[in-house]
Amino acid sequence: MTNGKRSPLGQRIAEARQVAGLSQLQLARKLGVTQQMVGYLERQPVAVRPELLLQLSDALGITLDELLGQAAKPQRTTGPTGKMRQLFIAASRLPRSQQEKILAILQPFVREHVGQS
Repeated sequence: MTNGKRSPLGQRIAEARQVAGLSQLQLARKLGVTQQMVGYLERQPVAVRPELLLQLSDALGITLDELLGQAAKPQRTTGPTGKMRQLFIAASRLPRSQQEKILAILQPFVREHVGQS
């Protein structure tokens, strides 16, 4: 597009990427493509393979309907965002015994600092 305006899909990809706290390079690595490809997807009207759409929705933490604009805009959650969200998602995939080790460290820290600036 020569007018600098993003396609609706490109706009949704860019917004969801920012909400997820990902750079174009980080998203590219999750998808196994180049950063230039992610930039192209965000800026140009392009037909995207169904497999890539599924990968995008998974990597961005949104539904395929949201990615395709079939539902309301992705709502901001009250939970963690950005890097914290990525960390919690990664930790949730660990075996239970490793999750318990993380909790043993994190819970006392949070208790000590809740309510303090």
